[in-house]
Amino acid sequence: MLDTFGAWCDPRSGPRRRRCTIFDVAEEKQREQANEDRKAVFKIPNTALLAIAFLVVCVTPVAFGDVPYLQWLYLFPIALAVFVIRTRTTATANGLEVRTMFGRKDLPWTSLKGLAITDKAKVQAVLKDETKVALPAVRTRHLPVISLVSAGRMADPSGLTDDLAEAPEKRDDSGE
Repeated sequence: MLDTFGAWCDPRSGPRRRRCTIFDVAEEKQREQANEDRKAVFKIPNTALLAIAFLVVCVTPVAFGDVPYLQWLYLFPIALAVFVIRTRTTATANGLEVRTMFGRKDLPWTSLKGLAITDKAKVQAVLKDETKVALPAVRTRHLPVISLVSAGRMADPSGLTDDLAEAPEKRDDSGE
């Protein structure tokens, strides 16, 4: 009889101690990550901070020029940086978490009626009481991802995830 490493072993000798390899640890980590909840984060790209840094460079000569007390102009780049870092929408198996510059709102999937698309391809969450909550940084191209994370609670209007829903089923495409 062959053991897991392909070496011959006597089945009467009892269970052998198996050596732990780096591959075993990697497989175990992959299984743990697969069991964790899916999560998708939609946020403003961090490259926007480069534009804010450029704004700081442009404001510096004005702030320290001939007119005194113009250092308050630095509040604009600081506010923009806080906006870029803080604003995001996180989709998990439990629901949506919407973070804005000054607040945070949790929207469980059970409280959502659906998603609405605005004229500018932005997405809003429609609650069961017909109120709409804007989802920052979420666009129509992100709807298949939200559908996958929600495990089908939110339908994908593009139809891209329809094939993934059929994937667990074993299909016989061999032509025999």
